[in-house]
Amino acid sequence: MDNSDSHPSLPQAAGETDAPIWKDKRYLLIDDFAGMRVLLRESLRNIGARHIDQADSGGEAMALLARNRYDVVLCDYNIGEGKNGQQVLEEVQVRNLVLPTCIWMMISAEKSVESVMGAAEHQPDAYVIKPITEQMLVTRLNRAWARKQIFKPIEQAYLEKDYLRAAKLCDIQIITNKLHEVDLLRMKATLLLKSGEMALARETYEEVLKIRDFSWAKTGLAKILFKEGLYDSARQMFLEVIADNRNYIDAYDSLAATYQQMGLMEEAAKTLERVAKLSPNSIARQRNLGELSFKLGNVQVAEKAFRKCLQVGEHSALKTPDAYFGLARICGQKNEIKEALQLLVSVQKEFSDETLRVRTKITEGLVYHESGDFRKARKAGDELSEMLEATFARPDPTTCLDMARLLFAVGVKEAPEKLICEVVRNNHDNVILLNEAQQIFDKAKMTEEGIDLIAQSRKEAADLMNRGVSLWKSGKLKEAIEWMRVARAKLPTNQRILFNFAQIIISTMEQDGYRPELADEAREVLLTVDRIAPGQQRFAQLMESLQALEPVPEEEAEAADAPAEAVAAEDAPVPADKPAKGKAGRFGDDAAAGRAARVAPQGKSMWGRS
Repeated sequence: MDNSDSHPSLPQAAGETDAPIWKDKRYLLIDDFAGMRVLLRESLRNIGARHIDQADSGGEAMALLARNRYDVVLCDYNIGEGKNGQQVLEEVQVRNLVLPTCIWMMISAEKSVESVMGAAEHQPDAYVIKPITEQMLVTRLNRAWARKQIFKPIEQAYLEKDYLRAAKLCDIQIITNKLHEVDLLRMKATLLLKSGEMALARETYEEVLKIRDFSWAKTGLAKILFKEGLYDSARQMFLEVIADNRNYIDAYDSLAATYQQMGLMEEAAKTLERVAKLSPNSIARQRNLGELSFKLGNVQVAEKAFRKCLQVGEHSALKTPDAYFGLARICGQKNEIKEALQLLVSVQKEFSDETLRVRTKITEGLVYHESGDFRKARKAGDELSEMLEATFARPDPTTCLDMARLLFAVGVKEAPEKLICEVVRNNHDNVILLNEAQQIFDKAKMTEEGIDLIAQSRKEAADLMNRGVSLWKSGKLKEAIEWMRVARAKLPTNQRILFNFAQIIISTMEQDGYRPELADEAREVLLTVDRIAPGQQRFAQLMESLQALEPVPEEEAEAADAPAEAVAAEDAPVPADKPAKGKAGRFGDDAAAGRAARVAPQGKSMWGRS
């Protein structure tokens, strides 16, 4: 099913290769119906399989998957009480319990659109509707196995987050695997898009569209327009894709994100509501719909979305505390305090995140405040202030801003001011967050003070970073590294600081030679920024530069048939005051929010672009 560009797994493509030796593989059959397990087991035995495990429930399946490495998993969708087949696949992906070479096939009698689409969004290698014959099973297994062999090195590079190397491997595979050319081009374009290589991604999508008018290729072009800040053009193209293929889920999600960037929140909510009806079993989509509808004051839609999110997430590894907190806020507004507080008790039982206690206290205070119990709201605010003083650790920016809202609402002034300034210093070029912070000051009747505090905080972050860049430019690499360590300690989630820190380390090793401890530090810094904001161009380029510095083992060097001639593009640390162009908001470049500017590459990229 043609459903997503965001994951490296792709639709199957037929191809003729030598048949695998199925007798040496290890199999897991997951089905609550014993007769079906017997049928599948006998079909596998007829092709030589010997090592076959069975599970009749999601819980038993997870226990087996945690203990063993399987080559083939055949999984039913409905498997009794507890997890269904989709949720088993979700948890396997979250916990990395199977290798990229494992074939995962959903075999089910479930034909409903929401079930098929929900499973397809998690990209099994096949979704087969029962009844299934032995010949059909063997054909699908052989096809999936053939594809796995072609994509194995690409998937491995993807798992290592070396996206540009993975894209180059796609080019290499296309030379000898013309039958899989479209699949490989799709993978290549996805990797380039994820790496931020917009021009090369556009070329690849346009090349595909000359072959056939694929929805995923047009959606990819629209995503490039989105990333370039051309939101109206992106919107038009997403709408064209949906008009041609009303079941193409990824286009709806991307269209909703585009409307949000354009400030058209009502349109974004309507789009999410429409796609949630098509594919309602996505926890992330229901959460996004709930949060956006709540901000717009559409309590009925928000409540429905949060309740669906809780229902779908009951047995899922992807369940989120956000739905509990969102529904508790709604209950507070409806003066249903008992259910709101019960939700806050439940969320603490279900999750163990270290910031959960803070988020629970924030929501408790907001519930009391919105229901009119100002005494208890103030008590929650006082307890929250004590928590802030007791630890330096802070939750995510959105939670911090919610915390500031509560503290201002209950009459506290100094603590929320400091909190907002911390958020600004760590996100000093994120226009959306900066405007949201100013709105909080506006509501607290502190407009002018807010403007001054935000400007001062942004300058502090810029000065801290620019000092490190200045040391780097003057050739004082050791001092620059030490300074950036200090900067990172003060502003641990500032993406610009993290990127520049990694670049300075890499530059030092390029000049003075490879040092494992510095390479490990640079990699850890880059993985940190990728967790904060995945898929940035600078991340991919710096990871490639870091990979290029690692010494090649002698046996690998001798075995290499054709060493790569290309030189990875080099980034320079970017001063905080580097101008950017884009949609202007209150604080400047809306399109560039959260995005690091970069100096043009010196030399050629792996595809020869200078």
